[in-house]
Amino acid sequence: MFDNIDLKGKTKEEKYQLLIPQIEALIEGEDDSISNMANISAILKQAFDFLWVGFYIVKNDILVLGPFQGSVACTRIQKGKGVCGTAWDRKETIIVEDVNNFSGHIACSSLSKSEIVVPLFDKNDNVIAVLDVDSEKLGLFDKVDAVFLEKISKLFIY
Repeated sequence: MFDNIDLKGKTKEEKYQLLIPQIEALIEGEDDSISNMANISAILKQAFDFLWVGFYIVKNDILVLGPFQGSVACTRIQKGKGVCGTAWDRKETIIVEDVNNFSGHIACSSLSKSEIVVPLFDKNDNVIAVLDVDSEKLGLFDKVDAVFLEKISKLFIY
């Protein structure tokens, strides 16, 4: 399914537009969020060659590392700490152009230069996880990423 999509020469927006229906088809009928998170991490990493793509899941009032693609990552993040914990606390997507300028940034990898974190909500508007994407390039993420990653995050409402 996913391997048949030619993303070469496509803009970021065009890539997302091609990927969203593929992601929807992939997770349709699969109610295991861990499996879905694993596949979505793999698709996004492969399609965009991001440094790191993964999920942190809210468990016992702390973010715990979930499925991801990339190098070894931080295992637990407190609410309000780092970009992930702040996105969880604020219940909003956060785009960081330069992680060195984000007060309290948690440096899981020294290669990470920019980041976007998108919260995932349940049907009661509680944050159940966050989607975290890192790049080794400064200022890589923008409103296009936010719009489409938020669309992807909405596929997880249970």
